[in-house]
Amino acid sequence: MGGVMKSFFAAGLLVTAIVAVQPVKAAELKVMTGGSMTGAFAQLVPQFEKTTGHKLVVFYGGVPEMVKRTAAGEPFDVAVVPQQVIGNATIAAKFAPAPVRIGSVGYGVGIKAGAPKPDISTPAAFKEAMLKAKSITLFPDSAAGAYVLKTFDKLGIADAMKAKTKAKPDAKQVVQAVASGEAELGVFLINVFAAPGIDIVGPFPGELQNALVFEATVAADTKEAAAGKAFIDFLRTPEATAVFKSKGMVPG
Repeated sequence: MGGVMKSFFAAGLLVTAIVAVQPVKAAELKVMTGGSMTGAFAQLVPQFEKTTGHKLVVFYGGVPEMVKRTAAGEPFDVAVVPQQVIGNATIAAKFAPAPVRIGSVGYGVGIKAGAPKPDISTPAAFKEAMLKAKSITLFPDSAAGAYVLKTFDKLGIADAMKAKTKAKPDAKQVVQAVASGEAELGVFLINVFAAPGIDIVGPFPGELQNALVFEATVAADTKEAAAGKAFIDFLRTPEATAVFKSKGMVPG
């Protein structure tokens, strides 16, 4: 009998050991985030996928589009989005409670690499630079774009800027317009201008500056909550923090 019990005990240990070394099932996560995260995610997504085996399918959009898609029932597993998205009353129930703050980013001006940089060190200088520019570009259908337009209105130059504004449908095309010289100035979140072919002129000055805060949470109905939370935890690691900093974002 003792030998039989030992055999059962040994078999049990073997099964336990096999289960313990089985890898966690790889998940495919649908991630929703803002267009200004494109540069940072280009580095972070491959790192996370390589380390965990999970696959990330990322949608980049502006606040109005993210709200519209979420309200329409488009599925997602993780959101890394401006506070305005999670805080939108029409879709708040789509997100798990207690979102985690990932970081914030301010506003700035970018110019084609090598081009002369205008003075934007004071509100008055910023206003003059905007009026002197032959063209500017931004992504108006976003929370950030709305803030830029509000800033122009505050300075009393909203009408003057309309004729010279080359509106783009996403942050990526804002970057392309500046880098190619299609637009003389890019006026948007400063981190999007940390890109090849662009020089950052500087941040919005003084009281014109503001911060867009990004938060992360999983979807309330996701079936991949563990993997989703693992990605959010990854975004708060020193390695991810270093990437965010390199792209002009203030982590945490």
